[in-house]
Amino acid sequence: MQPNTRIKKWMREHQDEAITLLQQMVQCDSTQGNEKKVQQIVADKLSAMGFDIEVWEIGGNDLLNHPYFYSPRHSFQGSPNVAGRLKGKGNGKSILLNGHVDVVPEGDLKQWSYPPYSGHIIDGRLYGRGATDMKGGNVSLLYALEALHALQIHLKGDVVFHSVVEEESGGAGTLAAILKGYTADAAIIPEPSHMKIFPIQQGSKWFRLHIKGRAAHGGTRYHGVSAIEKSTMVLSHIVALEEERNKRITEPLFQHIPIPVPINIGKIQGGDWPSSVADLVIMEGRLGVMPGETVEQAEEELENWMAGLAEKDEWFQEHPVEVEWFGARWLPGSIDSHHPLLDLLKAQYEEVLKKPPKVEAAPWGTDGGLLSQAANIPVIVFGPGTTELAHYPNESIDIEHVIEAAEIMAGTLVKWCEVAD
Repeated sequence: MQPNTRIKKWMREHQDEAITLLQQMVQCDSTQGNEKKVQQIVADKLSAMGFDIEVWEIGGNDLLNHPYFYSPRHSFQGSPNVAGRLKGKGNGKSILLNGHVDVVPEGDLKQWSYPPYSGHIIDGRLYGRGATDMKGGNVSLLYALEALHALQIHLKGDVVFHSVVEEESGGAGTLAAILKGYTADAAIIPEPSHMKIFPIQQGSKWFRLHIKGRAAHGGTRYHGVSAIEKSTMVLSHIVALEEERNKRITEPLFQHIPIPVPINIGKIQGGDWPSSVADLVIMEGRLGVMPGETVEQAEEELENWMAGLAEKDEWFQEHPVEVEWFGARWLPGSIDSHHPLLDLLKAQYEEVLKKPPKVEAAPWGTDGGLLSQAANIPVIVFGPGTTELAHYPNESIDIEHVIEAAEIMAGTLVKWCEVAD
């Protein structure tokens, strides 16, 4: 019996075990600083399958001083990383499987139909914070590996596993695993892609704009210059930059995304008194970074574009918009369109689901950019779950997609790493 046939049969006979594992992981509140319990579950699973594992709280000068490091905190107590390696028999290509266990806070509990850490199952969906982003994908990876272990399908190439923290805050967990030497020939990240294959992921960077005015009494506002009014011109100027940047994108994988690399303004704050002319507006936003572009190039373009406001309004000649870079960033990542891992993954998808996969560019960033740029590892994003439910109340995942993704992953590992005699 062929490996794929054996894998399918075993998975269908044992899928309740995968569902239980997902339920256990979702029932762990793994918000920032609380990841220890869920990481112990992952560590125990990997150990039982023969992985040499390492569990550690990230930190140290190599990480904190790295040019790609970002986190809102420098102490990671209670937030252990888990990484491991399953040695192959030799003469095969290695694979890196990367998933994060940190989740965003649950938000307003009144908006949840079920408690956010219940793992409640109804109509084939499992509910809870982190179900879709991305514990469902992590379970797909673990279930794929468990099938190979149970069936004693030994691989030639090494399998490296990352179960990381801090993805939601900028990727420090994955960077720490890279610096520890947990790398491979290629990588798969099962973020919630709705079972689409993403060979390309955009990057992003947060920015802050300081728009200056001149204060005056509201009764004689004509003696002042309103920073709020000037901010409307800045907003229009940003929209024009977004249009200009997106005109350059010719990659066909972006064709189904209305705005491939958006510039989003997510926060505006200005003025301090209703009867005063506002002398300062602060905007905060997210700048999309194109594949093939560095974060530094994107930053420079926004800075130069803001300087161009002086040509539109003489106020900005004397009072230019100040651009400040802060907070999180995600690097763009990609894999060559003819890379053999991409071909294998597409073939396995079609074999399992009996239809060709949708191959698109990711509309968001992942830790894949760090793997691509900090470790030179080609990376593909593919997983169960949907972005539309990530970070939302009533986050949930289709359990069948978790099982299907696991079967596709297992078959891909067999083909990529090769079966040892």
